[in-house]
Amino acid sequence: MGLRCAFENEREYIVPCEGGRVEILCVRNGDIPKYIEFGAADYGIVGENILHEHEQDADVTIAKKLGFGSCRVVIAVPNGSSIRRVSDLQGERIATSYPNTLKKFLMKHRIDASIIEIQGKVEVTPRLGLADAICEIVQTGRTLEENNLIEIEKILNSQAVLIQSPSIMRQSIFDTLL
Repeated sequence: MGLRCAFENEREYIVPCEGGRVEILCVRNGDIPKYIEFGAADYGIVGENILHEHEQDADVTIAKKLGFGSCRVVIAVPNGSSIRRVSDLQGERIATSYPNTLKKFLMKHRIDASIIEIQGKVEVTPRLGLADAICEIVQTGRTLEENNLIEIEKILNSQAVLIQSPSIMRQSIFDTLL
């Protein structure tokens, strides 16, 4: 069972599906929880890492873990760095696209470090002298390796999840799909 949808062009953000009972909303993954919270969408698919990063921003619940899109958020440092453990991050600069996740992690470990928010390609920041370490999402570790970085700590595991507003009643069409 699935949905058949007709994507006619890449700039089409609301796509009707066969039968007209469902529309697919194509938006940035970090915005999906807000669309659901405010009732613009009933369900959404995001990574658990997105929920963790934005958990204080949107009131949504996980309807189902989907079993794909597995990855993890990690702390990594340049190979050869004197930073080998979480405690070594004290006073260092850490670049990340996940500032809230990193802040919570550092607070939990009582580490005082500078967080440098970068929107992408975080792996380049140590090489440019911008950061001493990074906090980034990793699937295979290949990008870390290609940028001469080594993982020293896993912050969280993530996979794709179906989310919904906690106030919505499950619709029969989604009972069939799930």
